[in-house]
Amino acid sequence: MLQWTSIGLRLGVALAILLVTGALRTEGEQGWQESFPVDKANLVDQGRGEYFVLEPGYRLVFSHGIDTLTVSVLDETKLVDGVRTRIVEERETKRGKLEEVSRNYFAIDKTNNDVYYFGEDVDMYKDGIVVGHGGSWLSGANGARFGLMMPGKPRVGARYYQEFAPKVAMDRAEIVSVTEEVKVPAGSFTRCVRTRETSGIEHGTESKWFAPGVGLVKDAEFALAKIEKGPKP
Repeated sequence: MLQWTSIGLRLGVALAILLVTGALRTEGEQGWQESFPVDKANLVDQGRGEYFVLEPGYRLVFSHGIDTLTVSVLDETKLVDGVRTRIVEERETKRGKLEEVSRNYFAIDKTNNDVYYFGEDVDMYKDGIVVGHGGSWLSGANGARFGLMMPGKPRVGARYYQEFAPKVAMDRAEIVSVTEEVKVPAGSFTRCVRTRETSGIEHGTESKWFAPGVGLVKDAEFALAKIEKGPKP
């Protein structure tokens, strides 16, 4: 009886350890905020947070060698999932040729400056011809939900989904610092927010830096080269 009791105790302890380990693993996997109880009546299509500018005519130009990325806040809106969103165009070239154009849909909470991401329409190019639309999604369609792009008041440790479109786009970000110093061709910036981005459906990690009053200043290999605040010609 003692022998079996001892074995039972050992098995019980082992099982408890496995259960605790599994619970911790599950908690870690579920540590990303994926839904946002925001009042849509407070979401507007233009505004300015400390680290994200959503004003028509605002444009950032990035470079990496001869490759370029131009991010433009357009004077256009789109109704997505019951919310009037602002269209932000990203235009990327590689080796002098247009590779991708995406129209991204954002809204900002006028009560706290949280910026939410409602989807994107993507055109992939090859030799000047559209060859695909990979990564396109819209909140409210096919089970997709809007995500948080940038909190109005970023805090270290925050982990949230930026895109929540199952099997299509599941990008997520973790804020790892709010005190970064960044030097890029457009200037030197302090008090920058650094995010570490991963995906729920793809491998890999990418870092981005956001400067107060400017927004994105470094996106992986792309560095901010020029800030243009006027309307796009």
